[in-house]
Amino acid sequence: MIEVNNLTPLSGVNKKFLKGVAKIVLKGENKKEARLSIALVGEGRIKELNKKYRGKNKATDVLAFGQNQKFLVLPENELELGEVIICLRVVKKNAKKYNIAFKKELARVLIHWILRLLGYEHEKDEREAKKMEKKQKYYLSQII
Repeated sequence: MIEVNNLTPLSGVNKKFLKGVAKIVLKGENKKEARLSIALVGEGRIKELNKKYRGKNKATDVLAFGQNQKFLVLPENELELGEVIICLRVVKKNAKKYNIAFKKELARVLIHWILRLLGYEHEKDEREAKKMEKKQKYYLSQII
């Protein structure tokens, strides 16, 4: 089950698009029964969360909170994957900064963080980073 909560006044984001991106990644990773929450928040809220959990007093594009790679198995044989929190304004700023379409940047960050919640790592091992990057590109090509 994929849940999307828009906690911002911005209404231009299609929940079906976000759910579709998540479904493609989860299906491709053989986790299509996983439960995932996606929250869309404003800059103030993501800044608060970033400060509280990462000690960084600034807004960021995405934060993710998972089960530390130890998945909680629910009664319906679903896995509780975690939550991806996205700040749409920062994603828009980044898309403009990198000269790419907002929708593509939104899909890219969601794919990246779902893979991270699934246990892929890109900061510790170069081989793992390349594997993760290849998967990101593949899933992005399925969407955009």
